[in-house]
Amino acid sequence: MSENQYDTCVIGAGPAGLAVARALAERGLPYTHIERHTGPGGLWDIDNPGSPMYESAHFISSRTLSGFGGYPMPDHFADYPPHGQILSYLTSFAQAYGLAERIEFGTEVRGVEKNEGGTWTVTRADGRRSVHRQVVVCTGAQWYPNVPDLPGDFSGEVRHTLTYRSSDELRGKRVLVVGAGNSGLDIACDAARSADRAVISMRRGYWFIPKHLFGRPVDTIAAGGPHVPVWLQQKLFGGLLRILNGDPRRLGLQKPDHRLFETHPAINSMLIHHLQHGDITAKPGIAGTDGRTVHFTDGTRDDFDLILLATGYIHKVPVAQRYFGDEQHPDLYLSAFSREHEGLFGVGFVETNSGAYQLFDTQAQLIASFIHDGNSGLPTAERFARMVRSDRPDLSGGLKFVDSPRHSGYVHSEAFAKYLLKVAASLGWRTEGRPPRLTSVPREAVAS
Repeated sequence: MSENQYDTCVIGAGPAGLAVARALAERGLPYTHIERHTGPGGLWDIDNPGSPMYESAHFISSRTLSGFGGYPMPDHFADYPPHGQILSYLTSFAQAYGLAERIEFGTEVRGVEKNEGGTWTVTRADGRRSVHRQVVVCTGAQWYPNVPDLPGDFSGEVRHTLTYRSSDELRGKRVLVVGAGNSGLDIACDAARSADRAVISMRRGYWFIPKHLFGRPVDTIAAGGPHVPVWLQQKLFGGLLRILNGDPRRLGLQKPDHRLFETHPAINSMLIHHLQHGDITAKPGIAGTDGRTVHFTDGTRDDFDLILLATGYIHKVPVAQRYFGDEQHPDLYLSAFSREHEGLFGVGFVETNSGAYQLFDTQAQLIASFIHDGNSGLPTAERFARMVRSDRPDLSGGLKFVDSPRHSGYVHSEAFAKYLLKVAASLGWRTEGRPPRLTSVPREAVAS
C-alpha cells in the first residue's frame, strides 16, 4: 500500500468523533470510524456502559449556542436540553450526514501504536489490526473518575457520581454530595428532593450562575450583547449575582475566594432554592470520618449512609496514553494536535467555560483542513506544522484561573474560539461544517 492510500482512523462516535467524521467526509478524505458502543452519542446515551449520565442531567449551555455549525439544535428543544434530546440530536446529526453507516459499532480499540515511517497501527479488542496515516482519538473526558481518598474510616457506602443514575437510589438515605461541579449540583438537588437528609460539601465558595436571566438563557445574553472587557464583565455580572443571590454565608455557603469566571462556571438555579427552603444543608470540606460520622472543617459533624463523590474526572486516554502524556491535561496544541507525534490528534479534551460542541466542530475542521492540505502537498500544511511545534498562545482571556488540577489546562472559551478562527483565517481554512445536502431525518422529526 502506498503512502497516500493510508486513511485517518477516528476512535469514538460521541460528539467529538462525529464532528471529526463530518469534517473529513466533507473534504472527501477517507477514514475509518470505530465505536465500542452499539450506537452514536457517547456518554449522552444513558444506556452506554460506563456512561456518567443520570436521569436529571441537562446541558449547561443553551441549545441556541450548542449545536454544530450548519446543524443547529431544533427550536422545539428545551432551552437547556435534557440528555434524551441531546442523544436524539447527535443521532440525527450522524444520520443527516451519512456518518452512521460508516461506523464500526460494537468494536473496542485495545491500543494505538506508532510505526516506523510515521504510520499508526490500531488494534481492536478482537485482535484485528489496521494501519493509518493519522489517528484522531475522541474517546471523551468523563469516563475515568477522579476518586480522592477520604480521611479516616467511613463505614457507609462511598461512590463516585459516575455510577449514579436516579434519585430513587437516594430514598431513605442520609446523603452527602462532595463537590460543586455541575453534575454534583444536579445530584445534590436530586438528594434535596429525595433523600431523608441531604448535605453538600464544598472546599471553597463558588459563584452560582442562574440558568436564566430576564427570561432568557444566561449564555445568550452575554453572546448577544456588546463586547465588554473581562474585568468589566466580572464587576457588572458579579454585582448582579450578589444582588440576586445575596450573601452566600446566610445559607451556609462560603464566600468565593476568587473572582467570577476564574473557576469552571457553576450554572444552577435550584441549589440556592433548596438551601433557602431547608431541603439541603451546605458544609465546608471534610476533615475526617469515623464510622458513619463525617467531621467537617468548621468543627461540625453529621451522620450519613451514602457519600457521593462529585469530584470530577481525569483525561485518561488508555488506548494511547504514552503518546498523550499527562492524564489530567494532555499537552495538545489548540487542545487537539499532538506536539510530539505527527499524525496524532485528540478532540474532546478541552476544559472551558462554555458550550463545547462548537469548539469541537472548529477543531475538527482544522484537523481535516490540515490533513487535506498535507495530502495535497500544499505549503499551508507545513506552515501549520511549525505552529504546532512552537506556538503556545495565551488562551486565558485575561483571567487568572484558580490553582487546581482541573484548571491547569483551562482555556477561556471566547479567547479560544477567537484564536482558532484567527489561525484558520491565516491559512485560508474554513471553520464551520456545511448543512447536510439531504437530511434523512427531517429536523422537525427529531425526538423531543
